[in-house]
Amino acid sequence: MHLSKVIRHLTLAATLSAGLGVSTIANAADTIKVGILHSLSGTMAISETTLKDTMLMLIEEQNRKGGLLGKQLEPVVVDPASNWPLFAEKARELLEKDKVAATFGCWTSVSRKSVLPVFEELNGLLFYPVQYEAEESSKNVFYTGAAPNQQAIPAVDYLMNEVGVKRWVLAGTDYVYPRTTNKILEAYLKAKGVAAKDIMINYTPFGHSDWQSIVSDIKKFGNAGKKTAVVSTINGDANVPFYKELGNQGISAEDIPVVAFSVGEEELSGIDTKPLVGHLAAWNYFMSEDAGANEDFIEAWHKFTKNEDRVTNDPMEAHYIGFNMWVKAVEAAGTTDPDAVQAAIIGVAVPNLSGGYAAMMPNHHITKPVLIGEIQEDGQFETVWRTPGLVVGDAWSDFLPGSKDIISDWRKPLSCGNYNVKTGKCSGQNY
Repeated sequence: MHLSKVIRHLTLAATLSAGLGVSTIANAADTIKVGILHSLSGTMAISETTLKDTMLMLIEEQNRKGGLLGKQLEPVVVDPASNWPLFAEKARELLEKDKVAATFGCWTSVSRKSVLPVFEELNGLLFYPVQYEAEESSKNVFYTGAAPNQQAIPAVDYLMNEVGVKRWVLAGTDYVYPRTTNKILEAYLKAKGVAAKDIMINYTPFGHSDWQSIVSDIKKFGNAGKKTAVVSTINGDANVPFYKELGNQGISAEDIPVVAFSVGEEELSGIDTKPLVGHLAAWNYFMSEDAGANEDFIEAWHKFTKNEDRVTNDPMEAHYIGFNMWVKAVEAAGTTDPDAVQAAIIGVAVPNLSGGYAAMMPNHHITKPVLIGEIQEDGQFETVWRTPGLVVGDAWSDFLPGSKDIISDWRKPLSCGNYNVKTGKCSGQNY
């Protein structure tokens, strides 16, 4: 988040009242239901099934501690099956039929965009654990994954400053997250003096498997005498044949490094990692992090899954953070009422798995370290670079016209959560 935006944000925040009264509303149910909205089938199951298991573990652990507000938590698991309209149907089912107090779910931005109107209409709470393109802030969503300034922008800075990259391939799956992220990155690269001819952009469908001609084009693009890198927003199981084809065509990490935003330990688990060794990923957590909290989490995960080979990854940490923030906010509010929890959660800080803390900011994004990791033969990452401190998630990009003028702040008594300092108008959802 740029300093100018922080200053404007603090100036706006100064108008807030110091006190906030919250009435306690008794929950008449015997249990508190928690929605789990992750694809257990289809192209995204490779990534999302583990997040379902993570939530079941976290709920089980909380119940062993005595539950929440004197009640046990009851997980309600649904399978939207990598079907974006079905996400909305399942979200409505969770809120209207199952009466869940909060929902943890979605991976792709298209699934989040699908459910967003449902959560806003029915005043539900969604904790979204995956990196995304930003350009959004909702009263009903808590974004515990990375915004572009917590992943994409630092990754490009690393490649530019530490690796000397001059030519850029922006390769993504054809949906909103890659397209918007690449729009931001293209603007950022051009602002840094990169010529349009040195930027190649390519999109492929979900589940794309025939990478021969695309990788050939990348290889040709990289043979112009300038250091070239691929910035990958390829999602789901399409990553497996993509990296395999890089190996088939003899493209190593030394030749054209790939930095991925959607390839973590889970995606590498069980596949041949030889073609991937040396390539990079940008996340906010790696399983290899040397921290006591991480060791405890991994031990609990292996015990829960009864499988010492199961890996952990960044979106799992995001659910760990988001769930603990929700628990703390419910305890502070004394109720699971969405409005009370939404008010209580801003400012809540909980441990992350890297040895520090994550805080929920007024724009419903959290603070995170940024890590660049190099893929190892065993499917783990060796951290080669990290930010010196925590980065505040920016809901609206500083590199897109219009967006840089928007401040997001969901604390009452503001009349809206997204305020344009240039036009003096609110955008998006109002209270």
